[in-house]
Order: sequence, then structure tokens, then C-alpha cells
Amino acid sequence: MSKPVFLRWILLCAVALAALPARAQTIELQLAQQVRQFALDASRSASAPGLRVNVRVGRLDPRLRLAPCTAVQPYLPSGTRLWGASRIGLRCADAGTRWNVFLPITVEIFGPAQVADAPLPAGHVLAASDMRSAEVNLAATRAMPLVRAEQAIGRSLARPLAAGSTVQSTDLRARQWFAAGDSVRLVAAGSGWHIHGEGQAMAPGLEGQSVRVRTDSGRIVSGVAVAERLVEVAL
Repeated sequence: MSKPVFLRWILLCAVALAALPARAQTIELQLAQQVRQFALDASRSASAPGLRVNVRVGRLDPRLRLAPCTAVQPYLPSGTRLWGASRIGLRCADAGTRWNVFLPITVEIFGPAQVADAPLPAGHVLAASDMRSAEVNLAATRAMPLVRAEQAIGRSLARPLAAGSTVQSTDLRARQWFAAGDSVRLVAAGSGWHIHGEGQAMAPGLEGQSVRVRTDSGRIVSGVAVAERLVEVAL
């Protein structure tokens, strides 16, 4: 190969390589709206009615070298939850052209929740005046925030809350429904049947936690403290 021909070949290769990232960006721009609509539809079908959904589409890896494709199909990868930082799969269905990539997206789910109206210290017993309802991004919280103020009124905080932060069940100290040695009611229920009895708690009954109870016959059973001096037993 002569030197001029070789130099021309090098130049053509350089131009082709430089065009590849731009091609990937063009595919990104063309697909952004399609991906956003796909994620919006999937998120709305999986979330409660009335929640506002917003999808922010990320960028493909600029190092990708994608062939042109006229039939790009977005899909939800197995096990993927469209909540917070997530991803959408993209595959080319053109005959003779096959590629499969993942596009990062962020799904924000906005809904009403209780937030602290002012800074609150740990141990503070919540009153209605401590909270207000606000629209928050549910996908950005550690746990689902409380929606109604009455779910928190009278409960003490396990940790301090900054003004405007959501009030979550994990922020509240577990209620103690009874003390060790207290007499408690035992209940078990199923489809068409209901059993109840009495016993003595062998440990404090903290809300939602397992506790052992000695029945009047001396048998030890385990259940969950669910209310004032009430233990739910699974049979």
C-alpha cells in the first residue's frame, strides 16, 4: 500500500471512530422520550392511584459502539423495580443487528406524607401540631412515610427529626403493650374460625415483636404483641 493511500485509510478510520460516540448519543436522544413513557406507564401501573410519577432518563455509556437500529425495544429487566435509581433494558430487533444495553433512569414517586413542622429531638412525644402534610418523593425515603397524623400522635421519637423531614414508622419507638408477668389475651383466627384464651407474658410485649406466653395449662406459646394486653398467635 502506497503512503498516500495508507494515510487516507488512517484518516477514514479516524473519522469513522469519531462518529461512533455521536451515533450512540443520537440513539439516546431518539429513545429518551420512548423510554420515559415506557417507565411512566410501568410505574403508574405498579403504584397507588393518585401518586405523581416523574422519570429522569440517564445517559448511555459513551464508550458503547452501537450499530444503527430502526427497531429498538425498551423492556424491564427481570427483578428490576422502577423505584428510585433503576434501569431500563434496550435491545435492537433489527434482522442482522443484535445489541442489548441498559439505560440508567431515576423514578421519583410523589405523594402526601407527614413531615416535621420544626426540628424535633429524640424522645419527643408527637402531637398534631408537630406535623403537617406535604408532597414528598416516596422513592427517596428509607421507609414508607406515615400518611395520617393520627398514626404518630402520642408516639415518642427514636431519633431526632429535622424540619421538613418525613415521619416514618422507623422513626418511632415501639409501643409497649404490656409488661412481663401481665395477664394477656391470646387470639388466633383463620377462614371461618376464631380461637382465644389467656396466659401470662414471659417478657415485655413490644409492638410488632414476638413474645412468649405461658398459658393457664402451662404450655408455652409464641405470638406477636398487637394491642393492649393482646397477643396474636399463628397456628
